[in-house]
Amino acid sequence: MKDLIKSLRYTFLALVASLLVGAVIIVITDIDALKSGDFGKAFSTVLAAYKNLFEGSFWGLRSISNTITASTPLLLSGLAVSVAFKAGLFNIGATGQMLAGGMVALWVGFVMTGPGWLQIPLAMIAGAIGGALYGGIAGVLKARTGAHEVITTIMLNSIASFMVMWLLKTKTFQREGRPDPISKLISEEAHLPRLFGFMEGRADLSAHFGFFVALLMTYLYWYLLKRTTLGFELRATGLNSDAAKYAGMKTKSLMVIAMLFAGGFAGLAGATEILGTYGYASGSFAGEIGFDAIAVALLGQSSPIGTLVSAVLFGALQAGGRQMQANTDVHVDLITVLRALIVMFVAAPLLVKAMFRVKSQVSAQEQTFRGWGG
Repeated sequence: MKDLIKSLRYTFLALVASLLVGAVIIVITDIDALKSGDFGKAFSTVLAAYKNLFEGSFWGLRSISNTITASTPLLLSGLAVSVAFKAGLFNIGATGQMLAGGMVALWVGFVMTGPGWLQIPLAMIAGAIGGALYGGIAGVLKARTGAHEVITTIMLNSIASFMVMWLLKTKTFQREGRPDPISKLISEEAHLPRLFGFMEGRADLSAHFGFFVALLMTYLYWYLLKRTTLGFELRATGLNSDAAKYAGMKTKSLMVIAMLFAGGFAGLAGATEILGTYGYASGSFAGEIGFDAIAVALLGQSSPIGTLVSAVLFGALQAGGRQMQANTDVHVDLITVLRALIVMFVAAPLLVKAMFRVKSQVSAQEQTFRGWGG
């Protein structure tokens, strides 16, 4: 518990540091205020920007709904990166695994007919299996040939992207009457229920039950790491693969298992996007979520609670950024800068300790990543 509190405190300090640097960026980019010497106006812009950023993230039901919608795939894909980190692997392939899982869930969503209580779980399970099998490819290549997972997962991202574009132009997937690569709509029963669907007249609230799926997976990830022998072996392999192998653990098999879990989490992220957010697939339904997940996992130090907090934070920044741009002169690209700053400060703990004069040692769970052919 103490390590968790220290980790969350460090995450909070990294956020504060990034907001301070972001404020400086807003001030120095307010050219009109600088020319006139009106620094009061520049600081007013900073306050207005951060006020709208907070309100767009948490102030009101619509803002909370937007934050939940953005956080759901980030959390699941963040878990995909985190579980690989725990085994000493660097999973860059969450995007490809999302695409694979999303397309399988899509196929189940428009082919099957039946009640939602049956169709939705089957589509979600199919998405998890699709993502797991796709993620397992990189694990098998790593275990059998020593191919570095960074290279193979990046290549698998490209393969998945082109595969999706091809599938969306086939008769099986392409929507009738549409020349562009866009899929058929899933059946009405396959849609994940809206989180606030019980509220009349609030159909604009996009949050769906995929968020509960993400929370359940976070709990299962925690249970795997803390309560199972397999989780212990994964952590041992990530901390020192040579020692784990000497202790009799099958490290190569554990690599494959870790990537299967990673792909399964990412496949669920793709499934929730298809079944909950869009209801169909286009070539870019995964967006940049898979790469944002790397920052989420790093910020959360690959822990279940840390990844959850990081995903909600990044989802809030994404949701609040739109209102910030609409109501102030600050461009939404500031959100990208803030996220980059957060990751930078997480990667530079001594800098954060110096800025805030933190005397106690910041606890961090060190992971080792094997080199080429290791």
